[in-house]
Amino acid sequence: MIFKDRHEAGQQLARELSKYKNKKDVIVLGIPRGGVEVAFNIAKTLKIPLSIVVTKKIGHPFESEFAIGAVSPGGHYSINKQYQAEAGEGYIKNTIKELTKEINRRYKEYTNEKLPKLKNKIVILVDDGLATGFTMLSAVEYAQSQNPKKIIVAIPVAAQDSFEKVKAAANEVVCLQVPVFFAAVGGFYQNFMQLEDEEVKYYLKEAKKYC
Repeated sequence: MIFKDRHEAGQQLARELSKYKNKKDVIVLGIPRGGVEVAFNIAKTLKIPLSIVVTKKIGHPFESEFAIGAVSPGGHYSINKQYQAEAGEGYIKNTIKELTKEINRRYKEYTNEKLPKLKNKIVILVDDGLATGFTMLSAVEYAQSQNPKKIIVAIPVAAQDSFEKVKAAANEVVCLQVPVFFAAVGGFYQNFMQLEDEEVKYYLKEAKKYC
């Protein structure tokens, strides 16, 4: 299945999550940037609040584009144990510290530093797809620390191994497809344009009209 764009993917996920429509104890959290566009369409359709959970990938010390983990608010992180020793404790600690600063900057940019209240809420975590899964696992860890009622992960597409990891971490996973052959998330979209910060802020503002 190839999605036209993130809007279509979000609308399809909203149909799978229809039982949560108009529920007062539900909140949708999109992972910036692409996940926010998917999450917006879920929030708009179901008429429930939209916010964000900012995560940042931890790159390998010798190949920064190769993700070995991810950090979420408050320094919560998920990391590939295979590479943890190779990267070294000092590198991991310093990277988490720097990425946490960037996460705080992003919250200031997007929400004026306000983090959503998740206690006793049904939290729907959304991204535009799962490749390594570290970003979502880190988001799940953060959400769990806020004592929610339930954590649901909603994604249009996921690599098989990442799907299994996230399924073990969350209370429920709604995934439209787990293909046998998976190269990159963008390969499952006709239009996979990069979002800008202004677009993220637009979706957060626009979503308030629907709940």
